[in-house]
Amino acid sequence: MGGMPNAVKTPSNKRVSNCRFASVSIDDVRDDEEEKVVNAFREILIEKDLLPDAHDDYHTLLRFLKARKFDIDKAVQMWVDMLNWRKDYGADSILKDFVYDEYEEVQSYYPHGYHGVDKEGRPVYFERLGKVDPSKLMNVTTVDRFLRYHVQGFEKAFSEKFPACSVAARRHIDSCTTILDVHGMNWMSFGKVAHDLLMRMQKIDGDNYPEVLTLIPIITKTIFVHVCFLFFIYLNFG
Repeated sequence: MGGMPNAVKTPSNKRVSNCRFASVSIDDVRDDEEEKVVNAFREILIEKDLLPDAHDDYHTLLRFLKARKFDIDKAVQMWVDMLNWRKDYGADSILKDFVYDEYEEVQSYYPHGYHGVDKEGRPVYFERLGKVDPSKLMNVTTVDRFLRYHVQGFEKAFSEKFPACSVAARRHIDSCTTILDVHGMNWMSFGKVAHDLLMRMQKIDGDNYPEVLTLIPIITKTIFVHVCFLFFIYLNFG
């Protein structure tokens, strides 16, 4: 979203007026040092013809840089991999091309969804892992279809939910708070298929939608070890 007016408020930060929504003023505070790296990253992508208009967004570029600790070379490779994945997976058209007819049945065995916002205005996403029934879940859907539904959820968040939350909060929103309710969770009942699904979901998230999820577990003492392992997967395989 280039060409936006901005005004320097402090020596180290900028407050940029986001003009995407004509009737609403949305604050966009940027760190000066981060912005320099984002601009350098953007120029490299432009030179390499790797910056489609749909992805020419300051905050998107910043998320990929953060995911690679501001190493531009590594961020460029991550970006290239993301573009190739989107082309192969059909992510750009998945909102209109994919219909998840089994959604209601899936909710019965994998309760999840958005509810409200946190104090920063980010949407709150819940997963009731303690209520998941992997065997019944796989009877009503497949791993591949669930993954497509998962990707479609990210695309819908970026096209609808995050913009709506930005308007409501009057600040840029491009991430969500994810609450994992693991009360009653039996890790041993998940099985190989469920483990594979979790790993593939995390890889898609980490590779193509970095820095979007802030995880908050609801933990009971008896399943603390299982939740630690779950977080190890999320943090180390992206």
